[in-house]
Amino acid sequence: MQCYGLIGETLKHSFSPQIHKLLGNYTYELCETNENNLENLIKNPQYNGFNITIPYKKTVMKYLDEISTDALKIGSVNTIVKKNNKLIGYNTDYYGFKYLLDTNGINPKGLKSLILGSGGACATVYAVLENLGAREIVIISRNGENNYDNLNIHSDADIIINTTPVGMYPNSGECPIDFDIFPKCRYAVDLIYNPLRTKFVIEAQKRNITSVGGISMLVAQAKKASELFTEKTISKTKEKNIIQKIIRRKSNIVFIGMPGCGKTLVGKLLAKRINRPFFDTDKIIEEKYNIIIKKFIQEYGESEFRKLETEVIKEIGKLNHVVISTGGGAVTTKENYFYLKQNGLIIWLKRDLRKLSTKERPISKALGIEELFRRRKDLYKNWCDLSVENISLKNTLKYLEEKINHENTHY
Repeated sequence: MQCYGLIGETLKHSFSPQIHKLLGNYTYELCETNENNLENLIKNPQYNGFNITIPYKKTVMKYLDEISTDALKIGSVNTIVKKNNKLIGYNTDYYGFKYLLDTNGINPKGLKSLILGSGGACATVYAVLENLGAREIVIISRNGENNYDNLNIHSDADIIINTTPVGMYPNSGECPIDFDIFPKCRYAVDLIYNPLRTKFVIEAQKRNITSVGGISMLVAQAKKASELFTEKTISKTKEKNIIQKIIRRKSNIVFIGMPGCGKTLVGKLLAKRINRPFFDTDKIIEEKYNIIIKKFIQEYGESEFRKLETEVIKEIGKLNHVVISTGGGAVTTKENYFYLKQNGLIIWLKRDLRKLSTKERPISKALGIEELFRRRKDLYKNWCDLSVENISLKNTLKYLEEKINHENTHY
């Protein structure tokens, strides 16, 4: 069986092996390396070809025997095929980025476009924008004429594309810009795909800017690379199906809702039914900090507890393909929204307030169920992608399983 690999400096976050397993009948490995070993790795006879990612898309070109016209024009290579004892370089990122724009209804024609970052991906994005008729294209770099200290001179930008690794796993939660500087921005595109929704994407969404992450580009460029590897055409339908499959595999199911509404029980049983790991943030907090939540809140106050809660949610939210049940007050900490939403489908589990107990729940007991719900209901409503009434456990689980697997469910 033929063997291919992904070459990069840090690859623990990569989804590529799973994507290529769905694309073709060959093995695909992650090949982390430093620049000193780059040439030896590329020429290793064990491999029939490679994909190339940060930071080697330009560096790798000097080791190739042939480079496609498109890749030469762009100035970067992300795919290498070994053929007739030659190393041949291609750029399938062009196809991937154009696919991302097309399928999300983003047309840069006549628009002022800002590209954040000046690495190998920047060159591809520039070429696509130019060919699609962008009115003006500005590259923002750390030390160039146009940099992060004078972004305000480009406040009229219509579309902003992030090609930097800022906000990428494991450092999710970082955003390279402040969108308030760009009141005319209509589109925001992040090439990062892990997390599924970066801080960049979510901050844009908050301002009603059409925004999208890089997962569809990742799959589309991999599809084109696979066609070069195997010399077999892959249908558009299969391409679309793989994108949806990867999104579902990488998405978390997150439960929010009032204390005592059944988040832990429903989450645990649902996780078992759909074969995913389960995490209860309250339980993790008690184990990690060796505390009993009720006593901790009584002794130190709710605000101190929320700090511990956020630290746990920050780490759990980075995971993929898990089910998470949160404490009833997790929504009262603004930062938690990003940590849960970055990879999560957020479900508001509802239950008749008369059935909610205040036992062992100091905040519920102090305020009363009705008052607590009044304070939190808008947060639950604004955070959730989906809400469900927990009337019958059996019916609730059946409904959730069907909804999660339905092709039109919003992730």
